[in-house]
Amino acid sequence: MKSLNIATLILVILGGLNWGLFALANIDIVATLFGGTDTVLAKLTYIVIGLSAVYQLLPFSQAISVGEITAENMNY
Repeated sequence: MKSLNIATLILVILGGLNWGLFALANIDIVATLFGGTDTVLAKLTYIVIGLSAVYQLLPFSQAISVGEITAENMNY
């Protein structure tokens, strides 16, 4: 599960950077790479990034409830 946690965290970070670029320079990297926001690949990318954010709620809530160091050592 650690690899899933790292993969989803990377996707959330990339999604955040994409939103930052969109806000600052009106550049949507996902739309640029996949030919627009309405393409199937772009929509799938947005969905995977969104699901990654939802998944990241698990380690976040564990870090809040038991502490960050203890949560890092847990297998979820």
